[in-house]
Amino acid sequence: MFVDSHAHLDGKQFDSDREQVIARAREAGVVAMVAIGNGDGPPQLDAGVQLAEKYPFMYATIGIHPHEARLASDHAYAEMERLARLPKVIAWGEIGLDYYYDQSPRDTQKEVFIRQMELAAAAKLPIVIHCRPSDNSENAWDDCLQLIQEQWAPKGIGGILHCFTGNWPQAKRALDMGFMISFAGNVTFPKAQQIRDAALEVPLDCMFIETDCPYLAPIPHRGKRNEPAYVKETARKIGELRGLSMDEVGEQTARNFYNFFKISETAENKVPTC
Repeated sequence: MFVDSHAHLDGKQFDSDREQVIARAREAGVVAMVAIGNGDGPPQLDAGVQLAEKYPFMYATIGIHPHEARLASDHAYAEMERLARLPKVIAWGEIGLDYYYDQSPRDTQKEVFIRQMELAAAAKLPIVIHCRPSDNSENAWDDCLQLIQEQWAPKGIGGILHCFTGNWPQAKRALDMGFMISFAGNVTFPKAQQIRDAALEVPLDCMFIETDCPYLAPIPHRGKRNEPAYVKETARKIGELRGLSMDEVGEQTARNFYNFFKISETAENKVPTC
């Protein structure tokens, strides 16, 4: 009934109980999870693939996060081209721009972002976008959406704005370019009214839900390690905003996931019929 479309399950935070975390998610009704493959950056590029190949209900991405853009190399690009051909890899990401931490120079972030969009287009994989602005007037959203408009939108492949933190006009720009908008646990935070406003406007059939675990645990788990079972709280909050049940949001966003990625439902990831 629920899909966690963005989970960093390879993180060391799960080393002691990863199997139990995944089991709890399944017990909670999470029918599929996407293991995001950034790891700690190059040369670790198959973190998501290693997990996804162990579970029939798990899928993977590959990509270099903007934090580690400074580590990109020809060897890393070649390795990602190889990994992109594996059957469990369904998207390229998370990639994009991060002006909040600036762990890589912004020009480098842009260069690596553009290069990965080129590789994703060649592999015919949608992209998963990370975009975080700084606290001052320099807004990563403007640069990120402009680069997508110029470099990606003409490809017609689409993608996902993961852990959306922007406003409704920014979400609308992405929707018009064929993107899905994914909401995480921060939609439950008291100061996240802008995110809730966007979640009320984004068409339900253009929406994903996610945890971004181990980060951003939703209320009532805020301050703890996040995990895929908690994706239900994001569905619950969006349901409250839109006058729907948690299960209705979960089922619709699960179907959105399968439809967007053209994944067939199986016995392992079956979505219950209403």
